[in-house]
Amino acid sequence: MAGLSIQSPFTTTSVLVFHLVLIPFSKGQSQLIGSSQPIVAKIGSDIILPCHLEPAQDVAAKTLDWTRSDLDPRFVYVWRAHQELLHEKNPSYSGRTSLFTDELKHGNISLKLSRVKPADQGRYKCFIPKEKGESFVELVVDAAASPVVSLAGTDRDKGGVVLDCKSKGWHPEPELLWLDGEGKLLSAGPTETVRGPDDLYTVSSRVTVEKRHSNSFTCRVQQKIINQSRETHFYIPDDFFKGHSSSSVIIAVAVTLAVFIRH
Repeated sequence: MAGLSIQSPFTTTSVLVFHLVLIPFSKGQSQLIGSSQPIVAKIGSDIILPCHLEPAQDVAAKTLDWTRSDLDPRFVYVWRAHQELLHEKNPSYSGRTSLFTDELKHGNISLKLSRVKPADQGRYKCFIPKEKGESFVELVVDAAASPVVSLAGTDRDKGGVVLDCKSKGWHPEPELLWLDGEGKLLSAGPTETVRGPDDLYTVSSRVTVEKRHSNSFTCRVQQKIINQSRETHFYIPDDFFKGHSSSSVIIAVAVTLAVFIRH
């Protein structure tokens, strides 16, 4: 009995230490790593949506999914038992998505997307269902052109100049704004929007501007959902407001491109 009374506390302590050491290692599973920055792609290009396990492990025999929650069906790519399941894939991605199968043994689950379309824009999820591991990648399709500003005429009654601004290749539909040299909104005519067969939008608008201190103006086209914008800054010489012929030239001083992505 004395022997047992001495051994029992030691045995209990040993079990506790074993569990304290083992638990952290049992929870130390690999994590899926995507991209903290959006992936920006041109229409028609081939791009890679990154996703890999860290630390690396062989996932060739695992269940792997790439999905978009806004699609029905939501599957962009489905991998089961060393092969792709084509019948579960969303038809819009047929023949356009693939994995680097030779890299699966190293934990690389990156998705190659070919012939990028405007409708491909969205938030993609890289997923290992049985291990509940997931990662997200934001894809932005960059098709929009910087606004083009042209002279549309003059308003002799007001002594003003009528300007036209047009920008193509947007998705989703953007808004168009006119700004003065101080960044204040100008009152302009309604924006005309045309949606082409490729699902891309073209927007245009006209504004009548009068002589100001700086004579600098900006046409800005922006898409708030994805925080993407493009703008053209331009300057009109003083003489143009004094009745010079319409052949006078509007001097564009800068064209800037800014793309900001919602996280």
